[in-house]
Amino acid sequence: MMDPQQQGQQQPNAGQAANPQQPQNINNQPANPQPQQQAQQQVPSQMAKPTDQNNHTQSIPTQSPASNSTNPQAGMPPQDPSSSAGQADSVQEEDKTPANFQLGTLLPAELKVQIPENNLNFDEQYFLRLLAGSISLSKDEKKRIIESIPKLKQEQIDELIKIFEEEKFKFSQLSKKHVPQLEKLAKQHYQDWIDLETEVVQTEKKREDEDKADEIRKSLGL
Repeated sequence: MMDPQQQGQQQPNAGQAANPQQPQNINNQPANPQPQQQAQQQVPSQMAKPTDQNNHTQSIPTQSPASNSTNPQAGMPPQDPSSSAGQADSVQEEDKTPANFQLGTLLPAELKVQIPENNLNFDEQYFLRLLAGSISLSKDEKKRIIESIPKLKQEQIDELIKIFEEEKFKFSQLSKKHVPQLEKLAKQHYQDWIDLETEVVQTEKKREDEDKADEIRKSLGL
C-alpha cells in the first residue's frame, strides 16, 4: 500500500492524464472565437478609410474648369457677381436698332429761299430741302452753295444731291441713344436756316428796291 503523501502527489498527475487537452483549450483556444473573426473583418474596412481619403484628395485636381469656376483658387480674389451682372445688363440694354430719325422734319412746307437762274436739270425744291435739313454744313456754307449754283455743272449738282441723300440715310440708321443729340442738332440747324431765309429775303427786297430806284431815276432822266 502507498502512504497518503504519495497518493496526494499522484492525484494531479492522474487528473492531467484523465483530461490531457484541458490546459491546451484554456491557453490556446478563445472562449468565444466569433468576436475575433468580426474584429479581423473590421480591420480591413478601417484600413480602407485612408485609401478612400487619398482617392478623394487625388480627384480634386481632375475637376472640370466649370466646377473650378465656382470655387476660386487660393490667392485669387473672387469675382464680384454684381459687376458681371452689370456688364451683362449693359450689353443687353444696348439696342442698335435704327431709330429712323429723319432730317428736315422741322422745316416748313414752303421754303422762302429762291435758287438763282441756271441751266441745270434738277428738282430745286427737293435740293433745297436736302440742303436746309443738312446738319453737316453751317449757315454760311449753305448760303455759298445756293449762290454758286449758276456756276455749277450738272455733274456737280448731281453729286451734291447724292451726298445729301447719303447723309440723311446714315443718320436715320443710328440707334435710339443718338436721337437726343440728333434732335438738338436738327433744331439748331433749323434755326440757322430760318435765319438764312430771313437774310435772303432781306437781301432780295433790298435788291428789288434798288432796281425800282434805278427805274425811277431813269424815268426822270437822272
